Amino acid sequence: MDLTPSARAQQLIQAVDDFIESKIRPFESAFHEQSRRPGEARWAVPDGVAEIKAQAREQGLWNLFLPDQALGAGLSNLDYAPMAELMGRCIIAPEFFNCNAPDTGNMEVLYHFGSDDQKAQWLEPLLAGDIRSAFCMTEPDVASSDATNMQATARLEGDEVVLNGRKWWSTGIGHPDCKLIIFMGLTDPEADRHQQHSMVLVPAEAPGVKVERMLHTMGFDDAPYGHGEVSFDQVRLPASAIIAGPGRGFEIAQGRLGPGRIHHCMRLIGLAEMALELACKRALQRSAFGRPLAKLGGNGERIANARIAIEQARLLVLKAAWSLDQHGIRGAMNEVSQIKVAVPGMAQHVIDMAMQLHGGGGLSEDFPLAWAWTSARALRLADGPDEVHRGVVARHELKQYIKT
Repeated sequence: MDLTPSARAQQLIQAVDDFIESKIRPFESAFHEQSRRPGEARWAVPDGVAEIKAQAREQGLWNLFLPDQALGAGLSNLDYAPMAELMGRCIIAPEFFNCNAPDTGNMEVLYHFGSDDQKAQWLEPLLAGDIRSAFCMTEPDVASSDATNMQATARLEGDEVVLNGRKWWSTGIGHPDCKLIIFMGLTDPEADRHQQHSMVLVPAEAPGVKVERMLHTMGFDDAPYGHGEVSFDQVRLPASAIIAGPGRGFEIAQGRLGPGRIHHCMRLIGLAEMALELACKRALQRSAFGRPLAKLGGNGERIANARIAIEQARLLVLKAAWSLDQHGIRGAMNEVSQIKVAVPGMAQHVIDMAMQLHGGGGLSEDFPLAWAWTSARALRLADGPDEVHRGVVARHELKQYIKT
């Protein structure tokens, strides 16, 4: 198993790092200032974003996640992983490389499963960064950790599909450029349990689609992206809006979530690296009781443990990325579930340590730590809660000892 990035990937990794530090990092404070404005102003895209994105595209730092050299960078999951980590160190960075969730997952769905017409209508403008998108799967009234509980429907009526139901935690729905929603709903309750559901491409402005409210995650609303509760009331679309045909929702979901979990976990490792850097600087710069914080209360050991935990997590994610490249999602399910449990928990622990070293400042908006902690905590639920992924790992482990 060779976890070394390819020569081309190493060049891109350096280019991404340079671009973040020279172009995006200086813009970060202005971006966050806009997101803290009152009222509707906070949901506007800050001035300057389009210009920096255009520069990234001109330099070939665009759609780096997509394994197709004609449309993206043509990188493997293993090659892209270190770039995702770099983007995770700077909260706003993924946007500028057109590598922001949920657009990346939605583009992968269209790339792998979309028809030619669907790609022309939706994939091309997403790849160009002209529009944004949202993903509607989780529902408020059922335990969505078991997606077969889904109550929202995508019923076929003649040559139309009719959508009804309510979704929430629909990431990206608040963005002013959100034009597309991918909706998952129950089509045939009599079919096999993993062939009952369909994914449907829904124009965000279709009649019957309503954003009921934007949600806060522990006080953060993630403007201008946001997570919303969305209702679908008799939304009628051509049956051709169904991705890959009726009943293939679960198959598509598995393909979408494999690479996405690699991306999430590598960005979290970058976030943990950012927190550890802030923790070390704080521990050396601040003194209490006549000594630097680094020499007090076991803080040195905590910093050492954080470094060890980050290095362990990174290697586990790179192994999962390698497995996904070699064996596909079915062959890498165990490794992907392992990282989905290990990495958010690790990041949450490291960020919490950094918050503690920052005292009251760690809880404030003066540092990015409170937001970072919230992101790590949320990802212990997003894309499947810890308990579901532990179940996958346990089944894989126990299977070795079941006598036939």
